Amino acid sequence: MSALTVDYSMASGHEWDGLVRIWQETDAPEGCKVEVIEGIVTVAPPPSNAHNDIADLVQRSLYEVITKDWGIYQTLGTAVPSRDGLYIPDLAVAPKKVLRAEKGNYIAAAAAELIVEITSKSNATNDRIKKAAGYAQAGVPLYLLIDGWAPGGPTITLYGEPQGSVYRVLRAGKFGDRIELPEPFNLTLDTAEFLEG
Repeated sequence: MSALTVDYSMASGHEWDGLVRIWQETDAPEGCKVEVIEGIVTVAPPPSNAHNDIADLVQRSLYEVITKDWGIYQTLGTAVPSRDGLYIPDLAVAPKKVLRAEKGNYIAAAAAELIVEITSKSNATNDRIKKAAGYAQAGVPLYLLIDGWAPGGPTITLYGEPQGSVYRVLRAGKFGDRIELPEPFNLTLDTAEFLEG
C-alpha cells in the first residue's frame, strides 16, 4: 500500500488553523499516519515490522542517556506552521513540560531536542527532503534520518546546526556503523542490529 495525498493548499486558501482542523478531522484507518507536508495532507500505511524494530532499538538506546524530565514520543505531532507542516516523526525527544503545557495534540517542532525519522518506501523522499527542511527551519537541533531505502543501500545520517531550511551533515554511515550523537545525548548508537530487520 502506498501513501495517499490530498492537496488542500491551493484549493482552499487555508490558514494554519484550517489546516490543523483538516488534519484533525482526516479519518484514516487505525495505525495509519496522517501528516501535513507543505500543505498536503498525507495518509501513510502502518510501518513494517522492521521499521518498528529499528524505532524500538533507537528508543531503548536514548532512554539510557536522557534525563527523567524528557520523554521519547512515537506519535507526537510536531508543527512547522511556516512550512504548512504538521509531522508525526517516528521518534521525538522533547521536554515533558512542553507536552504538559500544550492542550492539543501537537507541539511546536522547535521544542524537540531530537527528531528521528525512519524511512518507509512510500515516504522516503519526504523524510529526506521536505521534512528535513521543515525541521531545520523550525530550529530542531538534531535530526537523525535512518534511511533503509537509500539508493546506495541503507544509511544513517545525523543532521545538525540548522540554518534556515538547511542542516549540516554532522555524521553519516551505513547500517552496521556506529553513529555518535553529541550533547546533550553523548550516545554512541550501534546500528548493527538494524541489519537484522
